[in-house]
Amino acid sequence: MNHTQNQQRPLFDIMTMKSPLQLLFKEIDQLKDEDDLRSHLAPKIGEYFAAKRSGVFFFDQLLADLKLQKLLKVALSVEHNPVARYLVERHTPVHEALVTSPKAWAIICPRPDHWHVMAGPIVNRGQLVGVVGCTRDRSMFAFDTQNLADLSAICLHLSVWTATCGEAIPLRESPHQSFKSDRLTPRELQIAELVALGRTNAQIGKEIWITENSVKQALKRMFRKLEVSSRAEMVAQLSATKYHLSSVKNNPLLAE
Repeated sequence: MNHTQNQQRPLFDIMTMKSPLQLLFKEIDQLKDEDDLRSHLAPKIGEYFAAKRSGVFFFDQLLADLKLQKLLKVALSVEHNPVARYLVERHTPVHEALVTSPKAWAIICPRPDHWHVMAGPIVNRGQLVGVVGCTRDRSMFAFDTQNLADLSAICLHLSVWTATCGEAIPLRESPHQSFKSDRLTPRELQIAELVALGRTNAQIGKEIWITENSVKQALKRMFRKLEVSSRAEMVAQLSATKYHLSSVKNNPLLAE
């Protein structure tokens, strides 16, 4: 009996040990609301990754705060930022060295405190609804594969918390935002859904049997209607207003 207990002891120790990462998981589970997440958890995530700057952002928060609109137009633009593009297309953590060269990144993001950048997704109902971001300056070590693995685990727990605590972090939908979303035609909503899946203009054109130029013109109209300037901002706005793009997948009324 004692021999069996001794054999089982290592597994018990592993299951009950509290590593710094596991302590973060517990912190996430005990979060009360989004304010608690930003003020209490975000700094601890920064400490865990020895980051110069860190933050947790939900797209509805960015859309509601005019001061943060630049993040959507530049930092989270899939055309401008390969890190954002990777995140939007794959819903998996990424750092800048995975998607571009140091020289190119210095041009894309010249800020000295963003010399190294790592970002991870917060996902709810299959949609990218938020981002966990960490940065380091030039004098610090670059983010590595272990950092990505740890951020992936943190994002998994945050995604579960977001899905199960929906009432604690309501999407701040405004009548104006809802009205703008409703102005999109079924065809435009179909295009928006394909954009959210990471399709290029050429791929969208082939899939819905229109020319690439027609897709470009449609996107221009959609950007004007939604008052956005990038694909990422458009997808984020539709997600933030609780508009389920998948609802038009089988819609037979695709003609404008």
